[in-house]
Amino acid sequence: MCEHTFVRWDNLTITAEEQAALPGYREPAVVRHFDAPEALDTRFYEVRAKSALNRVPERSRMPFRWTINPYRGCSHSCLYCFARPTHTYLGFDAGRDFEREIVVKVNVPEVLRVELARSSWKGEHVAMGTNTDPYQWVEGRYKLMRGIWEALRDAANPCSVLTKSPLLLRDLDLMREIAAVTAISANLSVPAVDEKARRASEPHTPNPRARLEAVAELNRAGIPTGVLVAPLMPGINDDPRQVQEILEAATEAGATGISGIALHLRGEVRGIFMEWLRSYRPDLVERYEELYARSAYAPRAEQERLHALVRGAPMRPPSAFRRDPRRDYGPMGPTRASPSPSAHPQPPAGPQQASLF
Repeated sequence: MCEHTFVRWDNLTITAEEQAALPGYREPAVVRHFDAPEALDTRFYEVRAKSALNRVPERSRMPFRWTINPYRGCSHSCLYCFARPTHTYLGFDAGRDFEREIVVKVNVPEVLRVELARSSWKGEHVAMGTNTDPYQWVEGRYKLMRGIWEALRDAANPCSVLTKSPLLLRDLDLMREIAAVTAISANLSVPAVDEKARRASEPHTPNPRARLEAVAELNRAGIPTGVLVAPLMPGINDDPRQVQEILEAATEAGATGISGIALHLRGEVRGIFMEWLRSYRPDLVERYEELYARSAYAPRAEQERLHALVRGAPMRPPSAFRRDPRRDYGPMGPTRASPSPSAHPQPPAGPQQASLF
């Protein structure tokens, strides 16, 4: 097993400022700033993680049991991101702190190698991008995902990734190497192609057109890649003509799956989203208060209406890709054991959503 240097300080313009204690981490974090316009107001907390693989609770509806999250907090600043409340476990708030106080687990690739090599590890599917985006801005500096992909490749461990960034194309060489030895899939989240809606609700994400171009390039390279139109927000990005534009572009890009999921507002996200809505679309406030009066989820009828916007979208049969014949491939990678693989994964039937949203 080869040795790797996962963080190369010579290509970073940063200065150590201070140390800070974060709950759950034994050693104090080194707090750094990057001398870059996109990160001038952001602090990055370098920590050493005790584990890389995170077990998904059995009660979860997610179609996988293990995840890897090299970062906590996310500079994409998506107003609806339901990973926001997890930042409160670190003593931060779910609002601005989630976007500007980013935790970087600098040793994740090394720890992952150790965990994948354990005799107790059964080679289960590992999903990335289920909490915060592993290809957010700071990944361009720390390059942790390259070490993670290398570890998964060397262990021939099945995996998938969900992201809003075409930065993952940087690692296409490693993804192809993984595809040669095991199952791998990707999904790009594209909630809207309308620039006004995109800039308002997810202000620091890459251009949606660039994401769709990444879908096409990944599929051409033999990496099964789909599109997740999520979250679908009533009155904001659910215009059938705009959704159809995404579906057509995704189909042209060879998307192996197209799914849509309704917005849900859990915990602190509700207050953050509603505060934003009052300034961005005050005319929709009453409607949202009614839709989410009793639950974090929209009523079943509204969910079905939103799901129907993408239901039946044409998809490229993934027969040309390397697959595990025992598994179906859904919007987040393999779902569950099945006697025959499905070439047309369906949108989730109930209130289910990937944590990136």
